[in-house]
Amino acid sequence: MAKAKKGFSRSDRIAEQIQRELAELTRKGLKDPRAGWITITLVQVTRDYSHAKVFYTVMDEKTREATQEALESSAGYLRSELGRSIKIFTTPQLHFVYDESVERGMHMTSLINQVAREDAEKFGGQEAPSSEDGAEGKE
Repeated sequence: MAKAKKGFSRSDRIAEQIQRELAELTRKGLKDPRAGWITITLVQVTRDYSHAKVFYTVMDEKTREATQEALESSAGYLRSELGRSIKIFTTPQLHFVYDESVERGMHMTSLINQVAREDAEKFGGQEAPSSEDGAEGKE
């Protein structure tokens, strides 16, 4: 009899738990004034749980480097607090990586909006002809 496969692996569940705990710790427990408004977007944990790559974003681009320094200097504190709240054999070492996907998404959205405005100006508020319409012959 085959076992039912679970939706998430143990490492995925631990990564999600670490993400939730770090989000709370950075919001309430991080007292470093260099840290900006931090959003933890993703956590990836190695198979042996010895290392965790923590992806984050900040609200203000100007505080990006200072926030990186603040996170790196408080990694030991965050790891010890994480060890108290999550019961696993090895509390992973934390490696912080700035997540640029949000910025790339915003840039792509602005490019799409720009093209849409240019099309609206070019076609005077009418829809641009599609390639399918041009392929059909007139009867």
